[in-house]
Amino acid sequence: MSQAMHQAIVITEYGGPEVLKIATVASQALAAGQVRVQHTRIGVNFHDVYVRSGLYKTLALPGTPGIEAVGVVAEVGEGVSRFKVGDRVCYISAAYAIYATERVIAADELIAVPDDLSDALVASSLLRGLTADVLLHRVAHVGQGTRILVQAAGGGMGQILSQWATRQGAMVIGTAGSDATAKKADQAGCVEVIRYRGEGAQDVAARVLELTHGEGVDVAYDAVGKVSFDGSLASLNIGGQLVMYGQSSGPVPALEIARLAAKSNSVSRPMVFHFVKKPAEREAMAARVFEALRKKHFRMGVPQEFALADAAAAHHALEAHGAVQPILLVP
Repeated sequence: MSQAMHQAIVITEYGGPEVLKIATVASQALAAGQVRVQHTRIGVNFHDVYVRSGLYKTLALPGTPGIEAVGVVAEVGEGVSRFKVGDRVCYISAAYAIYATERVIAADELIAVPDDLSDALVASSLLRGLTADVLLHRVAHVGQGTRILVQAAGGGMGQILSQWATRQGAMVIGTAGSDATAKKADQAGCVEVIRYRGEGAQDVAARVLELTHGEGVDVAYDAVGKVSFDGSLASLNIGGQLVMYGQSSGPVPALEIARLAAKSNSVSRPMVFHFVKKPAEREAMAARVFEALRKKHFRMGVPQEFALADAAAAHHALEAHGAVQPILLVP
């Protein structure tokens, strides 16, 4: 019997988008407790860019990147009772291997996709929604009256954080680097959008202190990293938290821990994968995200879709325009 094969993006060296090459690879046999998922939509994220470039050396080469997907169960292994062939499912995975037409995965890592939510919507919002849930409800506890700063509030994650936090009664101050992203941050519910570069640029921390009557924010969310870290830290209230969840401008230099003593601040660097390891917690988080989508607590833009073989073009688009709108691969 001939070996079953499928299509996948394979990286053999770190580099620019051009290292994302389509290849025909051997399909994995199912073991007990596993499911074969035929992908219908694959999310493209900055994490994938960091992996491809070598900033994150977390993917053994040669390897296939990707951390979120939606698909249909094509085959179930022995002992799997929760899912059947034809079921719609989604998942995120720190084990990568998702830029492919299919993937074999443990059944208990999968999340059922509700009938009323489309594959494109779930693929556009799963990782970001779960990350926002961790940032707003687990790492910090944002609610009525909480004052927060969202750096790059017009980006993909920034918009979700701003919208969801606003719906929960928080005061959200955003930052943006362009007119286009400033407009999106304003539409996401920010009470003010501070320009941190270009025409009209302001000192972010100084303006935050003005807006909060000299006190600062309770939580600052920062995925920009190197160029924004100092401003985020200086924007905090006494006892405030700085939550770093990315580094689009580059890694933050080593922190002298004594700096935090000035206002009894704390800094964290959460990874969503640590919070979804337990099936019950993952299901509860996904349920909150799906309900937030239904109630439009946050809205996703219309996704830009690329064929799997055009993954390089998808990465070019992400790096050129940021995560303002979701980018998906369609196998």
